[in-house]
Amino acid sequence: MHRCLRQLGIAALCVMALCGWRPALAKDWPAQSIRVVLPYPPGGASDITARLLSAKVSQAWGESVVVENRPGANGIIANEVVAKAQPDGYTVLMANLGPNAINPAVYAKLPYDTVKDFAPVVLLTKVPLIIVTAAGSPVRDLRQLIAMAREKPGQVTFGSAGNGAGSHLAGELLNTMAAVTMSHVPYKGDAPALTDVLGQQISIALPTALAGMPQVKSGKLRALAVTSKKRLPSLPDVPTVDEALGISGFEAVSWGGFMVPHGTPSTIIARMNAEFNKALQVPEVREKLTAQGAEITGGTPEAFDAFLHAELAKWKRVADAAKVRLD
Repeated sequence: MHRCLRQLGIAALCVMALCGWRPALAKDWPAQSIRVVLPYPPGGASDITARLLSAKVSQAWGESVVVENRPGANGIIANEVVAKAQPDGYTVLMANLGPNAINPAVYAKLPYDTVKDFAPVVLLTKVPLIIVTAAGSPVRDLRQLIAMAREKPGQVTFGSAGNGAGSHLAGELLNTMAAVTMSHVPYKGDAPALTDVLGQQISIALPTALAGMPQVKSGKLRALAVTSKKRLPSLPDVPTVDEALGISGFEAVSWGGFMVPHGTPSTIIARMNAEFNKALQVPEVREKLTAQGAEITGGTPEAFDAFLHAELAKWKRVADAAKVRLD
């Protein structure tokens, strides 16, 4: 009898293994707290977005959703943590432009693969950058800046949040599409870059809307253009790059979305997607996100997957053209 029961138990385990059984079945999920891992420190756009949405879905699911900040190494630390986590629906990555679309283009080796190690859940927001100069600068608009860059190649400088950051590659994209050569000056974040713009040590900077908006609104900085396809409701008088230069196709936006380890059951991903999309429609959430200059997106996992592949291809072209490498 004992031998038979043992054989039956082994057979059952084999069947479950062959069927791809995992302990986190959708009908039982969530049965414990969920952690959302961020590649940035508290206080930034990604942190604010993750905490807003985590609070809303926590109420709906009846389980706590805890935001865990794991900054460092251009987002590599946080991405590696999630890539190696169990695909059981209890670890979520706050994916972003830099770690998930630019890093693969500028690093020869990474401890994670954006496509193979993660499954998209939902694209949450797009946050444009603002091309800014000091209020006392003689540059009045983007067309004038580009004319100066053509007259004096390499003498017009642009500051970014660091080598390989979204703002760095956005500046290189502007170089390419406007056919100019502006010199890149990397900083450790948007704040020090803006300090040097204010002091006119550099010509322009390309901070996120969240970082640059307060000093634009106060009149200390002049906004020359926004890097999105459409104007920002919060800066209605500031043109897009396309409008300012009379070109077509320029877009360089920071973005954030939720991803989970590859192999997470599709039923759990579907439940996550539905609840996060619902949370994005809450008026309080929408007001707080749009106040940062964010465009709320949402949508299906498939739409996020298509967007991600397009971003990977786009920023690889830009990095290759500008010979940006971080190894």
